[in-house]
Amino acid sequence: MRVRSAALTATAGAALLLLAAPAAPAAPGDARLVESVTVDPVGRIAADGGVTLSGTYRCTGGSGPVFVSSTVSQGDPSVRYGVGGTRAVCDGLEHRWVNTGTPDTVVLEPGAARVEATLMELRPMGIVPLPSFHARQAQDVTLTAS
Repeated sequence: MRVRSAALTATAGAALLLLAAPAAPAAPGDARLVESVTVDPVGRIAADGGVTLSGTYRCTGGSGPVFVSSTVSQGDPSVRYGVGGTRAVCDGLEHRWVNTGTPDTVVLEPGAARVEATLMELRPMGIVPLPSFHARQAQDVTLTAS
């Protein structure tokens, strides 16, 4: 009885150690090295209030459509405004993204802002596609008048 209890305790301890161990570093060519999104340090504001944000992304294939979305905040960091979306090509190569949009409820001004870009897939799960996030990047940027 004690041998069985000791074996069970050792097995449980080993399982906990495996769960607590950090993930192995990514090997060259591993998808974890490939999935990324960046934000350019400068965005533009047009005379009509339209905002243009840009950056790069890299992703591998997915089972559903993948998009690069972006938000901008100025002043209160808890309030973010969506600025467009771009369909992504997930072929493992680096691509540029450019999103343009006009926030409905705010007038953004030239100056400091915070931009967040997200690389998100709509993965088919039964009847309803569910979001699956590939990469996210938040960065302080400067909005300039164009």
